Amino acid sequence: MDQKLKFPDYENGLANLAQSVLKNFGIREKGQKTLACLDPFLEKEYENIVVFLLDGMGSRIMENNLEETGFFRSHLKDSYSSVFPPTTVAATTSIRSGLKPCEHGWLGWDCYYPRIDQNVTVFTNMKTGTSIPAADYNVAEKYCGYETVVEKINRRGGEAYEVMPFAEPFPKTMEEICGQVEMLCRKPGKKYIYAYWNEPDSTMHETGCYSSQTKQIMRKLEQQVQALSDKLEKTLLIVTADHGLVDTQNVSITDYPDIMECLVRMPSIEPRALNLFVKKEKKEQFEKAFRKAFDGSFLLLTKEQVIEKRLFGVEAEHPDFREMLGDYLAVGTGDLTIFSSREESEFFVGVHAGLREEEMMIPLIVVEKE
Repeated sequence: MDQKLKFPDYENGLANLAQSVLKNFGIREKGQKTLACLDPFLEKEYENIVVFLLDGMGSRIMENNLEETGFFRSHLKDSYSSVFPPTTVAATTSIRSGLKPCEHGWLGWDCYYPRIDQNVTVFTNMKTGTSIPAADYNVAEKYCGYETVVEKINRRGGEAYEVMPFAEPFPKTMEEICGQVEMLCRKPGKKYIYAYWNEPDSTMHETGCYSSQTKQIMRKLEQQVQALSDKLEKTLLIVTADHGLVDTQNVSITDYPDIMECLVRMPSIEPRALNLFVKKEKKEQFEKAFRKAFDGSFLLLTKEQVIEKRLFGVEAEHPDFREMLGDYLAVGTGDLTIFSSREESEFFVGVHAGLREEEMMIPLIVVEKE
């Protein structure tokens, strides 16, 4: 497969989709653009606007695992951009908030929080690499709290819902998610429903992007969403993803002592988007050692270059954003991924969060139900 790179497009991406939904409910946020390819569908004023996000179902994943004549690909309207890094924490926060990662600060699976000087696994609230709680409060919510699209709509007198495994009533299966969406769509009145399910990402992490297991789960998801669609009316159903994945070879940074001795702390964000805090007197050694080990597989950027390239977005920054970044950012561009432990490097097959086109491009599937 070719290794074409794709930088995030913050005028044609996930956060713009959320802004299109907000606009449809009469909410315009200063300086934020909508998703041009979606806006014409929203102008038709459907009673139900449903956004169904399938974790990891990038455009390339869909094209290589599903039939062209099937439900998803036959309703594909466009491919558009995830955020950087293309990973669940950053991307689902952008679609749930309408903000870019530099604005909301949910940068990846593990984040460095300068106010407590600690790496924290964002969704579990544990000190990274441990099963010890990072604090007796939710660190990400305290320091990087945000208002969701659903909350914005409800606060202004509209009607909106989220359907996902970690929101009441905590649906545990795809069947339960679909059932809840169907039930909400039957309620009278205009409403927005955001639904999320953790496949095919979960399967691809363990078995790879094009395994028989992945093909099987993809076909099942397609059948389930089609069955849901058949039961809906007066509904605009939008199916999309947060990112795609690639299969890579994996290493552990702990096996590179000449790099490790330069670091102030373990890297965070993601294994294909590592922020690296480097001892001042070791910067030259670090750059030389990192490039020797990973040139051709990773792009090594200074903090200044990251900000100049506006990798994490183009709007106002979260006050802690620059301190969360570290001194360098190493971004995956090839077939190698750098984990923080051998255990992790041996577990994962499919990975994401780099700049490969397969990781960055996601589908916009639109089904109109009159």
